[in-house]
Amino acid sequence: MIIFLRKRLPYGLSLPRIKQVLPTDLPSVTANEKHMDNLFLLEDDTLAIVDYESEDKIHNRIKYVDHIGRVMERFYKDTGKIPAIRLIVIYTGDVEKAHAALEMPCMTLRMEQVFISKLPEEEIYKNITCKLTKGEDLTEQELMQLIILPLAKKGSKNKQERIKQMIKLAKLIKNGSDQIFVLTGLLVCTDKFINEESATTIRRLLDMTKVGRILFEDGLEEGIEKGIEKGIEKGKHNTLQLVSKIFMLLKEDPDSTNKEIANKLHCDENDVDIIRKMYP
Repeated sequence: MIIFLRKRLPYGLSLPRIKQVLPTDLPSVTANEKHMDNLFLLEDDTLAIVDYESEDKIHNRIKYVDHIGRVMERFYKDTGKIPAIRLIVIYTGDVEKAHAALEMPCMTLRMEQVFISKLPEEEIYKNITCKLTKGEDLTEQELMQLIILPLAKKGSKNKQERIKQMIKLAKLIKNGSDQIFVLTGLLVCTDKFINEESATTIRRLLDMTKVGRILFEDGLEEGIEKGIEKGIEKGKHNTLQLVSKIFMLLKEDPDSTNKEIANKLHCDENDVDIIRKMYP
């Protein structure tokens, strides 16, 4: 999820800052297996596996054990060492409590959990609406809150309604890079439950931005719809994710070279160069 590309993980987690976004394509993934949502290298050199869930079920814990095993396999193969791994599970508003551990005679799986249902969502929504209506800029925290608010709702129908509200608010954002960040964040963050109508609305809004126009004019496989080929091939990104990630890295460090960004995101340097020209 792209909302983690700011320097800290949100939701009040007490964790070191993110040092690098790592690829989630790990060894031994079969067609019916799910990739983990995020894998980060933190500044203390620990790894953080982050997954979003709308249910608390035993199958998820089995999935986490598989994620951890594949991360261990890859890093042991590359470095000869077993990495220190943290497992963070972020629950949507559908889950208010869950077991934080799975204990067996051979092992104990411990999860650091976040429950978005505890967010004061209505208060956040009113405050952000008030600021944008007055033409004020949003803080970094408020931009992230705008993206995750749909996740705080229970049930698909309520999430869809909140997504529509967030799209309307996103239209009021004056700062170009912030608007793109929110729109791409909404599309990626709500990927598991957003309906096609809302997804199409967001894509059309992005088409009207500088990003959408340049992608289309450059003929990059119809831009947003098909993605940047090399970025997808090397880093398993889709176009929206790649654009947003590069924008966030440029916002944090405008002097980063194309090569440095490409190495961090495991994408093609030429794609970084193209997207950098779109940066507002």
